[in-house]
Amino acid sequence: MKVDLSKYNNDWYKKEIGAGKTKQVIWYFINILFIQSRWIPSSAVKRFWLKRFGAKIGEGVIIKPGVSVKYPWKLQIGNHVWIGENVWIDNLDDVEIGNNACISQGAMLLCGNHNYKSETFDLMIGKIVLKEGAWVGAQSVVCPGVTLHEYSLLTVNSVATKDLEANGIYSGNPAVFKRKRNS
Repeated sequence: MKVDLSKYNNDWYKKEIGAGKTKQVIWYFINILFIQSRWIPSSAVKRFWLKRFGAKIGEGVIIKPGVSVKYPWKLQIGNHVWIGENVWIDNLDDVEIGNNACISQGAMLLCGNHNYKSETFDLMIGKIVLKEGAWVGAQSVVCPGVTLHEYSLLTVNSVATKDLEANGIYSGNPAVFKRKRNS
């Protein structure tokens, strides 16, 4: 199958974004200046701006420098969550992060992908859910439509293409079940 990108059209997605162009442009600069900034390490400043743009954020959330959030109005974070350096939350769809979840440095939550079987390379989106105590290891990727159930663990440099069951340790590309997580 050949791809013809001149036929690519994701106009349907403009309705899914949930914000007008002005809000998107302002957020683009706020994200660079305050969320991604290494000069402003304060989680309080990052939480302030994310909330002002519609993110729902619980108590005790730590957000390290270098984090990038595509659309904060599509982000919900529970209590006592840790988000490490250089995490990319590419939330073209909703992202829900439960209490006590951890997203380690360099991890990516990717809510969008393209249909390689389609000549027009159509955009496909899917919600990501990290439930209570889920842990995304450093440099790992969570793909569209995936749920990490309670206390599941995606190990370093792994790719979750399917749901991870509760208390399971998953590793590899694509990630596969290795064993149960010790309590």
